[in-house]
This record gives sequence, C-alpha cells and structure tokens, in this order.
Amino acid sequence: MFAHTTPISCNFPSLHSQNPKHKLPNLKPSNIPLLVISNARSKFPQLTKRGHLQISRNSLDTQKSQDPDLEQNNSMKIDGEIGGGGGGGGGRTASFLIFLLWGGLMYYIFNLAPNQTPSTDLYLVKKLCYLIGDDGFQLNHVIVALWNIMGLWPLVYCMLLIPSGRSSKGSVPVFPFLIVSFFLGAYGLIPYFVLWKPPPPAIEETELKRWPLNFLESKLTAGITFVVGLGLITYAGLANGDDWKEYLQYFGGSKLIHATSIDFALLSTFAPFWVYNDMTARKWEDKGFWLLPLSVIPFVGPALYLLLRPSLSAVGVAPNLLASKEE
Repeated sequence: MFAHTTPISCNFPSLHSQNPKHKLPNLKPSNIPLLVISNARSKFPQLTKRGHLQISRNSLDTQKSQDPDLEQNNSMKIDGEIGGGGGGGGGRTASFLIFLLWGGLMYYIFNLAPNQTPSTDLYLVKKLCYLIGDDGFQLNHVIVALWNIMGLWPLVYCMLLIPSGRSSKGSVPVFPFLIVSFFLGAYGLIPYFVLWKPPPPAIEETELKRWPLNFLESKLTAGITFVVGLGLITYAGLANGDDWKEYLQYFGGSKLIHATSIDFALLSTFAPFWVYNDMTARKWEDKGFWLLPLSVIPFVGPALYLLLRPSLSAVGVAPNLLASKEE
C-alpha cells in the first residue's frame, strides 16, 4: 500500500469648548459667603429648587473635569495601556461565538472527520518524527513542508501573544495554551482566545532582558523563523501535481491529514487579528499598516511582520507601562 501512496504530516497526534481668555475659577461651597447664598434665596427663590441645584452642581463638575491637569493624567493612563478592547458586550459575544466554533470543530474532528487510514496515520507520525529509519518509503514534498511548518506556527503565536496578547483582567495565563499549541495547534489555542481579556499587564523594562521576552523579541529569532517558513512554503509550492493529488486523497480519507489541514487554515485565519493587536500595542499601526493586508498570506505574512516590527523598548511601550503600573 505504501508503495503507491504518499503520507502527510500533522502536529495533531490523533484563532465643550471654553473661551481660554475667560476661565472661571473652580468654585467650592466653602468659598461662597453665606450672605450671598441668603440674598440669592430671597431674590431668586426659583433657583433653590432641587432641580436647579442639581443642574448647577453638574455644571461645576463638568468644568472641573476639564482641568488640564486631570486631562493629562487621563491621557497618561490611556498611554500606559497596551492593546485594547475587552470586557464589553461585544467582546462577550465574540468570545461566545469563538467558543461555539471551537466546540463544533472538536465535535467534527472526533466524530465526523474521515478516518479510513488509522494505521497509516500512526506510521506517518512515526516517520515524520524520525522514529522510523530509512525503510525505502519516500515522503511527499507537501507532507514534509506541512509537518514542519506546523511546528513553526506555535512559535509565531508565541511572538504575537507575548506580551501583547496576555490577559490582565483575569487569572488565565497564556503560557499553558502556547505550550499545548506545539502539540495541538489552533485546537489548543482557541480556548485562550475565548478567555482573553485585554489589556495585558504592565511590563517592566528588566523583563525585556529576561527569558522568554529576550528570545521572542530577538530579530534573530524572527529572521530564522521567516526564512525557514518561506523555504517550506516554497518547497511545497514547487511540488509536482502528483504530490498535490495524493494530498487531496489523504485529505479525504485520513483524520490526521484532515485535522492538520483545518489546523493550518485556523492558524492562518486568526493570525491577522493578533498581528493588528500587536501592531497597535507597539503604536506602529500608522507606519506598519501596509503589513496588515500581507498578514493574510499564510505564515509568510505574520512572520514578515515579526521580522519588521519595532521592538518594545524602541517604541517606548515598556517605560509607559511601568509608569502606569507605579501609579
């Protein structure tokens, strides 16, 4: 049987405006003489009604809220945040829909996906993990490329989710989901997408020099990932028509290949969102917006963004976050 077929790989073993020249002073009740208040009550009794007093108080509060010092403090808090969104009704709806998607995918993979070659799937896993030596069976080019690029996808998501994809409004860490993604791909990441509540926590400058941020922020890591991924995509693209026909045959009969193909599609689908999230966190959406359309290109687009994006220290995100944390 193996003489006439070519296997495919998978990492799944079984995504008001005021006139500035005339500013009113901030009035406090303690600054208003009692005599003035008494005269006002005798001459303008209608102003002592509860409704008028309420309006006057609100006006003073509004003027106070326009204090430049307060506005500056508010802007510092906004600048001190990284990422966006979070916690609103729209966010809950999106999380619920993603959860439904994940639940439907799990049901489909375990119950409805084709499973005509279970013994062959086990052989493919062993062969691609180098647990079987040279037995005369030559692996398909598409298979080799797909298997290896599925091992690189989790690394790309690690660089996208740490630190800009971490969650501060909750106790759900991202690290366990990223570790599981090296074995289950998107099937292990989607539950975190449901639980994710931005913005991420503050980053200390010293954290940028420690593991894992020093590794994930390294241009060397991003460069190697991009070059290897581009090579694998090219390797699969140059495969002949027979290799692709065999892939389609395995897609229709093998649960391993079927699940892997859906996994690759899911990771490619969710990647542009996380690219934009990281781009916004680094305040690079104006200069790097041209990379967002490219991020829809499977693997190559997100990997190119990781190579060209500015570092956290270069854009000054880490100091702002540190100041916000101290406040």
